[in-house]
Amino acid sequence: MVRTYKFRLYPTKPQEERLLWTLEQCCFTYNKLLEGLQQQDRHNPNELQRSLLALKEQYPMLKDVYSKVLQHENYRLFSNLRSLAQRKKDGKKAGRLRFKNGRSFKTFTYNQSGFKIIKNELRYDKLHLAKMDDIPFIMHRNIDGVIKQVTIKHYPSGKWFALIAAETKKELVKTQNTKSVGIDLGLMNYVADSDGHRVGHPKRFERSLLKLKKAQRKLSRKKKGSKNRRKQKIKAARVHEKIVSQRNDFLHKLSRCYVNNYGLIAVEDLNIHDLVKLSYNARNMMDASWSKFVQMLCFKAESAGCTVVKVEPRGTTQQCSQCGTIVPKKLWDRMHSCACGFQADRDYNAALNILKRALGQELPEVTPVEIEPLPSSKASLVVEAGRSGL
Repeated sequence: MVRTYKFRLYPTKPQEERLLWTLEQCCFTYNKLLEGLQQQDRHNPNELQRSLLALKEQYPMLKDVYSKVLQHENYRLFSNLRSLAQRKKDGKKAGRLRFKNGRSFKTFTYNQSGFKIIKNELRYDKLHLAKMDDIPFIMHRNIDGVIKQVTIKHYPSGKWFALIAAETKKELVKTQNTKSVGIDLGLMNYVADSDGHRVGHPKRFERSLLKLKKAQRKLSRKKKGSKNRRKQKIKAARVHEKIVSQRNDFLHKLSRCYVNNYGLIAVEDLNIHDLVKLSYNARNMMDASWSKFVQMLCFKAESAGCTVVKVEPRGTTQQCSQCGTIVPKKLWDRMHSCACGFQADRDYNAALNILKRALGQELPEVTPVEIEPLPSSKASLVVEAGRSGL
């Protein structure tokens, strides 16, 4: 199993200039490799990688970049090519590979060698990268396993991060927890589950929208190419970054609560792309990041030995969870009332249907429980986060 650890780097001014210069050389190499690829009748990754030797002779500044870093650009190029081919195979619209500019090129990778972590007794540890100075960073958690590669990433806010991928041979143990839960994702309640728990939608983007508008407005008034525009661009990027960080914090806490308390978690297999295209409320849907939440559930459940089951979402809201009768409801109808006598909140009814489909069997007769926090020490924090918008 491979796990990636993310650490923030704190380079000095000369080190940051060196990192930016390396990014430029990697972007240059990628474009040259793409140019060579377009001249090939038959794509050959090995032949294209051997052309790096001629590139170094033609452009001596590339000799100051670690060889594995340049070789990874060849891997990146063919990885992008495979992704385009897969999209065409799936019947999706796909264009051609494009030349990159500095604004869209944000990462370079040390693969297999050329890196080393130097632990200090002081606050900052050191990340050694070949043909660079040792860069300070805070190693806030231990890395479990053997480090396979290090990716350096530059964010629009000006921050630098190291993404360290480590491989471990630790065997996954299946959890002994037999509790099951169905989760219905929504906009009024971000989560409503089959145990009667609810978590409100934090709406991070909406809460920061005014601040973001002001930052973008100031940016639009700055003269293009000026230093003030570059400074304001970073300020606007930091507003975006804070929104993303707040959203991720909420999703990490919520997904961790469910993984810690249940052995089987059932969710809807939603097609977010089509939902956004057909909805008048697309902005709040994108802000919800349902796909990211399900993704977090999946990789955390894998490590914890839990099971995440995705079910067909069609009809989970309209169908009665007790008798199976279809009870049509408009979006503003928030209560489910069936002729069989079962009445409940529509989201709670949908969560029961989701769990029912995941288990593949009829659920016992239930009565809606009183809304209460998840049975975990962290659960109350998540519920309060949904209410107060932390």
